[in-house]
Amino acid sequence: MTNHANPEVVVIGAGIIGVTAALALQKQGLRTCILDREGVACATSRGNAGAFAFAEVEPLASPGIMRKAPGWLLDPLGPLSLRPGHAARMLPWLLHFWRATSPARHEAAIAAQAGLMDLSRRALDDLIAQVAGEPLIRREGQLQVYEGRARFEASLPSWEQRRRHGIRFDLLESPGALAEIQPGLSPRFTHAGFTPDWINTVDPAAWTQHLARAFTEAGGRIEIAEVREVRPAQDGVALTTPAGTIRAGHVVVAAGAWSHQIARMLGHRIPLDTERGYNTTFPQASFDLRTHLTFSDHGFVVSRIGEGLRVGGAVELGGLRLPPNYRRADILVRKAAEFLQGLDPRGGTRWMGFRPSLPDSLPVIGRAPGADRVIYAFGHGHLGLTQSAGTAQLVAALVARREPGISLAPFHPQRFDRRRSPGSMQG
Repeated sequence: MTNHANPEVVVIGAGIIGVTAALALQKQGLRTCILDREGVACATSRGNAGAFAFAEVEPLASPGIMRKAPGWLLDPLGPLSLRPGHAARMLPWLLHFWRATSPARHEAAIAAQAGLMDLSRRALDDLIAQVAGEPLIRREGQLQVYEGRARFEASLPSWEQRRRHGIRFDLLESPGALAEIQPGLSPRFTHAGFTPDWINTVDPAAWTQHLARAFTEAGGRIEIAEVREVRPAQDGVALTTPAGTIRAGHVVVAAGAWSHQIARMLGHRIPLDTERGYNTTFPQASFDLRTHLTFSDHGFVVSRIGEGLRVGGAVELGGLRLPPNYRRADILVRKAAEFLQGLDPRGGTRWMGFRPSLPDSLPVIGRAPGADRVIYAFGHGHLGLTQSAGTAQLVAALVARREPGISLAPFHPQRFDRRRSPGSMQG
């Protein structure tokens, strides 16, 4: 690290969670530094779909999914797949996932997710104003489409969940109603739900970089460094990098899919794995996309990125080491060309990102057990961009030892340890 006074807070990770948290800490008057192995938005925050998906409160682990999962997992190109080379490593994660599908845990996860979504939505409004970010925001809603009445009616419980948590939407039951919002859809899509308050960023990498500039222009530092050790020290935390030791009053671990490796330095085994997501970005739009499109039963979305389009999604449980299977991206593009009249499937750039995923679809947000000056903030799955501003406010409250505004018990780092009682998981 360059020769400056030791920071009051070091944030590990320059993705959307880390950068937004650093901004919130800086706003609180704390001298803050971000460390990252590569730089701002160089991993998952670079290539996601750009959606602030506040309507998505239902976790992947839901009652009944275990009956569907075997068929999905055995299809290497399906919406949910498990790479054979990673299957043995996934067993503990899958066991926790199975436990999270119980009706009681499912309902509790929805309530926790909805609370974090509500906080994040309000925090995003404040953040946009703080950084003059409105030019990077699109407010065009989201259309979630279904093939036929049976598929649509099967989705109604999830829409009712949204209604109970105050999310506005309109249900559409004819191709003509869909066409009024999005012309050019294949007539196979007959029903939909439209969420008018859904918003996107024009480009998730540009949004993260915009926040990073606001941070550095206000005196924050971002440095390229690999963290090799984290340990509690007198009145703070010590971090070891190739350049030496850094001492800070607090450390925030926001390293996305690599966060569990840092948690292990402190003796914690958190069942974090990756939902590997694939997409293809077209620099110019050959289809007039007017809203964010979600093809629920096919596991992918289409969004506007800059002047172009991004087609991406699916969930591949495959860890950090296996090479990408870009056939998954290709099949999504083929489907998009079939579903969107006139879409030209040529000339796109393929990408894969590592979504940091916990079995119950909730992130870890809280103090590291036994090291209360280390704050964990990771595991947001495909909702990192969505929940970044809310998570940042929670991190800032934890560092300042203020009441966070929502209960952090559902996000406790040790919630997967069956030896711990729920009553002990506070703060």
